[in-house]
Amino acid sequence: MPSRHPVNQMLIDHAPLGQRIADAVTGFMGSWRFIIVQTLIVAAWVAGNIYLIFHFDPYPFIFLNLAFSTQAAYAAPLILLASNRAALRDRLTLEHTASQSDVEEGQNERLLRGNTEILKRVEGLEQRILELEARIVARLDSLPSAAGPAADEAS
Repeated sequence: MPSRHPVNQMLIDHAPLGQRIADAVTGFMGSWRFIIVQTLIVAAWVAGNIYLIFHFDPYPFIFLNLAFSTQAAYAAPLILLASNRAALRDRLTLEHTASQSDVEEGQNERLLRGNTEILKRVEGLEQRILELEARIVARLDSLPSAAGPAADEAS
């Protein structure tokens, strides 16, 4: 499934074969599966050579040491490649996030200006309603009492 994020599209979906291989190898080498498999291989190697099941690398295990050295010689550059790609991905993700944040900030500012304008209009309408209410009350107070003298005596 293709990535949705533009940074992932650029760095994962459209990555050259060498970079995909480096990511896969370093992903495997940094896993528990690798640690378990390597431990089992080393244990079999040592046990097989000590108990003479196969006798091609006796006790100081020179070939095993050579295998570890070769593995380290290949692993180091692959780890550096993957690390550089991770740093590039992080930087591009940060830049993308910052640009999205700028867009969102602009949208928020426009919404805030719109809300401020609406509040000003509501305040104006509220002021107008209060003025009209005061005029109505003033006019009602200026009218002669329609209830007659009984209404004046009750108050």
